[in-house]
Amino acid sequence: MRITLIGKDPESNPTGSATVYRTDKETWIVQGWIITDPEALAQMNIPEGETAVEIPDRIVHFFGQGERDVTHG
Repeated sequence: MRITLIGKDPESNPTGSATVYRTDKETWIVQGWIITDPEALAQMNIPEGETAVEIPDRIVHFFGQGERDVTHG
């Protein structure tokens, strides 16, 4: 799988969260903060092998940029 960095939270902490990537498989990868709040997790039906991450609103605009930044092939 080839990934392309689309954008990083301009207010990111030194560890780099949150970040949005686009893959050559027409999917997204989101780096964010692991959700550990038991109440939040209880409201989601997360299958084995999956997880959920939290990202700030200020990076959602990067999702629209992925289509023009990645060449498929």
